[in-house]
Amino acid sequence: MTGRLEGRIAIVTGAAGGIGVASARRLAADGATVILADIDAKAAEGASSGIAGSVSHAVDLTDEASVKALADFAIERFGRIDILHNNAAIQNDAQRQKDLDVVNLDVAAWDLAMAVNVRGAMLMSKYAIPHMISQGGGSIIHSASGFGVQGESTLTAYGSSKAALIHLNRMIATQYGKQNVRSNCMVIGFVLTPLAVESTPDVVKDILLSHHLTPELGAPEDIANLVAFLASDESKFITGAAIPIDGGVTAHQPSYADFQKLFAQMGSGKL
Repeated sequence: MTGRLEGRIAIVTGAAGGIGVASARRLAADGATVILADIDAKAAEGASSGIAGSVSHAVDLTDEASVKALADFAIERFGRIDILHNNAAIQNDAQRQKDLDVVNLDVAAWDLAMAVNVRGAMLMSKYAIPHMISQGGGSIIHSASGFGVQGESTLTAYGSSKAALIHLNRMIATQYGKQNVRSNCMVIGFVLTPLAVESTPDVVKDILLSHHLTPELGAPEDIANLVAFLASDESKFITGAAIPIDGGVTAHQPSYADFQKLFAQMGSGKL
């Protein structure tokens, strides 16, 4: 434990597993008291049981009253909200099957992606920011995605929602920065969450890795490290940023992986 977040109260949404629980665990290790919030109350409670001093709370990000109740719980229980990690997103198998190219996109899938991924983050921010302002400041961290900055043949709703989240982040940073509320966004690449490990074939992982500039794919703990930094005073001069954390996938030309194969075949880096 570094203690750099000692005495601070954090809310992490989508905290029942994956990046959410890894972030909650890291924030707690740095001294914060963490509220693990998730629509799956039982799973959130189970995740919380493994993090000393943390608590869990159910939240439905599509329901404004539920979001307000979570913020009210934090204030009633702990008296403040210092850190908000807007991590939750809708991206289950049922949603993926409907979130296709524009022509074949199920409009209900579009609406749900926007309701959870953008409107939910807006509502969480709406109800946390006044408390942050009254106590002298706070840090909001959003989980966006490479799909929000790059086109793809599918996942239209998911990608569009993440692009909107990136700009929501800038709006919050601009509107409340002078009141010492910071807002930053992580543009996250492919991460080996337990679900990704289980559901992604090795051949797909190999393709993805070929486009990374790092020797390995990312882990939830890699994202959690950035969350903890952005939550801390060490990042006090950073706000309104959209920080890529993707192993360099968005840093290079689309042809990078193909040329790497060509150069390997040629035995030279010259054309």
